[in-house]
Amino acid sequence: MSDTSSHLHPIFDRVVSRVEKERRLNQKARVIWLFGLSGSGKSTLATGLERALLADGFTTHLLDGDNVRTGLNRGLGFSDEDRAENVRRVAEVAKLFVDAGVVVVASFITPLARHRSLVRDIVGADDWIPVFVDASFATCARRDPKGLYAKAAAGAVGQFTGRDSGFEVPAEREGHWTVRTEDQSPEESLQALRAWVLPRVRPDGSGQA
Repeated sequence: MSDTSSHLHPIFDRVVSRVEKERRLNQKARVIWLFGLSGSGKSTLATGLERALLADGFTTHLLDGDNVRTGLNRGLGFSDEDRAENVRRVAEVAKLFVDAGVVVVASFITPLARHRSLVRDIVGADDWIPVFVDASFATCARRDPKGLYAKAAAGAVGQFTGRDSGFEVPAEREGHWTVRTEDQSPEESLQALRAWVLPRVRPDGSGQA
């Protein structure tokens, strides 16, 4: 069997650098990765944050779990192995956007610590900004915006996170920031998230709008 790597000739040294792109866009490229149970408020916060950052003058791109599974990851299921491959592919895509100088907002359940470590290793610890969107299983089941909890209770959804498939609450060592969406309104959660993200994506590190 031939070694396909011998046929590859990367041109990383010849492309326009990330530094040049960030300078042109006047921002620091980062991956803000929102993770938590289905119904915790990840997508609401992700879409709200992207719109807020756009209004602040940033160049952004949103990667959402359900959107990605309709295209790039359409053939993947919900086993631990498929979930790992799901986040691996998305992390590689996010890294490409970061290299382009873009601020990425990602919204994925990312249930296991090893999945989150995988994303951090691919994206790079300096560019990885994990945000745990914290809401209890009971709260998410009560909200049930997609009707998934009701379907899971009826046995119509298998390998459901928090019920059939585990979700590991992040340990302090993961270096995440937490938004507790059951303790505040969506508007309050978004305001807090925006304030926390701004100094991490502004070139001067300020949080001023």
